Parts: sequence; structure tokens; C-alpha cells
Amino acid sequence: MSLLKKIDAWASRPVAVLGVSGTRVLLGFVGLMFYVSQYGDRHYLFGPGNDTLLPHQAFLDELKASGSFSIYAWSTSPITFEVFYHLGVIAALAVTLGIGGRPVLAVHGIFLWSLYQRQSALMDGGDNLMQLVIPMLLLTRCYDHFSLRSPLGQRVTQRIPEAVRATGIPLHNLGVTAIAVQMCLVYMVSGLYKVQGQSWQDGTALFYIMRVPEFEFPGVSELVYNNELLVYIGTYATVIFLVYFPMGVLVPALRPWAAAASICFHVSIGFFMGLTGFALTMIACDLVFLSPELSRALGAARKLAARGREKTVANGTGSVPAQSREPVAAASPE
Repeated sequence: MSLLKKIDAWASRPVAVLGVSGTRVLLGFVGLMFYVSQYGDRHYLFGPGNDTLLPHQAFLDELKASGSFSIYAWSTSPITFEVFYHLGVIAALAVTLGIGGRPVLAVHGIFLWSLYQRQSALMDGGDNLMQLVIPMLLLTRCYDHFSLRSPLGQRVTQRIPEAVRATGIPLHNLGVTAIAVQMCLVYMVSGLYKVQGQSWQDGTALFYIMRVPEFEFPGVSELVYNNELLVYIGTYATVIFLVYFPMGVLVPALRPWAAAASICFHVSIGFFMGLTGFALTMIACDLVFLSPELSRALGAARKLAARGREKTVANGTGSVPAQSREPVAAASPE
């Protein structure tokens, strides 16, 4: 196949639609979880007064020094702060449920960025990746699944000129590729950075990490760092996995296994170290590598549900006419 034909084939079929839809849901949930978890202390953590964790004037000085922006710098009114904070909560919930499409996703990204800039000391690293991925996600068809579609939105979409809609698939595939490349860079750079550390080279890094008070899981962490074999295996397995993850996803047969290993790795980080937001953000982005498997699993679940309905009807009426049976929706090829 010539290069032009390969490009044409790539631009004519959307890839990983189910995966990026799952990414959108999880990123919305992570934002919602952050808003809700800090809700009771929101005034002290993010409020406009000078009696907060980071006084408002110091916050403005930091923004000026970094050249960044935040909507929380626009006003010192407590009422304005409450409006912005609750609009952020609504936007995060809407993204999670799939309401509003890409405009609401963009608003969600702006509100989250603004909140993160207001109090960066609370971040766990997942915020950086989320802010990188959301612009890429805006290019994709991440609302094709797990979303509540409105008739108004469908009518607006139908009114878009065909020439504009034709660019949707190439842009979607470009966004998916950008997310995949970003994930590979995150893993590879992290792994190569760890390789340079002495504690990672001698296999003891996990011992020191799990003894940090902020990341320690009482009653569980000591079971790991007191076992030399687990410490060595965990340390070296982490480095090997991070460095070779990009190679794993480049091989189609190994891609789902590499993504599954990544999910297990980050579940353990969320469990043992309490970095739940970071772990869920990484897992959300890993879903772009698991879209075919997710599609098959969804198709199998639909078949099982359809068979269950047929059995229920059969037990109630004695038989199910062939013409009245509901067709089983097949999984879309990813």
C-alpha cells in the first residue's frame, strides 16, 4: 500500500472512539472529585481573602511572575468566588455525564486550570497531565459514547457544513495520536529519569518512597518496605515497565497488556500512596490503548443483557417470536 493510500485510510476511519470517551468521563470525574473533596475548606484554600492559605496578593504576584492566568484573580468578591467555584463543579459534572459537548469540556479545562493556579500546593501531578490532555481531547469524538445527547445538540451538528464535518475524523485521529504520544513520553522520561538515581539502581527506591509520611498507608506500607524481596522486585519492575512501555504499545499484540499493566501500576499507586487523582488521570489516558478490548467487552455485555431479556420474556410467555426479538447491538470496530 502506498503512503498516500495509508494516509487516506488513516483519515477515513476514527480510531479509539470508545477509549477517548472513557478518558473524558474519568477526567471529568477526577475534576469533580477534587471540587467535592475540597468543598468544605474552599474558602480557606481558594478564597479571595488575605487570610487564606495563599493570600490573594501573593497569588496575584505568583501569576504575574509565571505569566499565567486564573479566573479567580479577576475579583476579590466572595460572591464572585462562590459563583466561579460552583460553575466549575457544574462543568465537571457535565463533562462526566457527557452533557454540553466540547464547549463544556473547554470550560471545564479553563475552570480547572484556574483552580490549580490558585493553589498549586494541593496538586499531585495528575493536574499537569490533565491540562495537557484536555486540549487534545477537544479534537476527538469523545462524546460518541457514555454521553447524554440532546436533540438540540444533534440539530446543531447537522447544520454544520459537510466540508467542516469531513475534517472531524482526521482531527479525531490526530487528537488520539497526540494523547498516545504524550503518554509514551511521560512513561519514558519518567523511567529514564529514575534510572539515573542511585536508589533506583541498587533496588532500594521503593523502601524510601513508602516510608514518606505523606504517602504511607498505615498498617500496609510497612509490610512492603520491610520485605527486601518485594522492595527489589517493585523497584526494578517499575523502572523496566516505565522505560519499555512505549515499545509495548507500538506492538499491537502487546498493546493491551502494556495498558493493563499500566492500569494495575497506577491502581497500586492510588492504593498505597493515596495519589488517587494522579492514578485516575493516568488510567483515563491509558484507555486510548484499550479501545478495541473495551469495545469487545461492551459488545459481550450487550449480548448477555439481550439474552437475559429473552429468557425473562420466554419464562413469562413460554416463547419468544423471532420477529419480536430485539436485535443485539454489535460492538463498533476500533
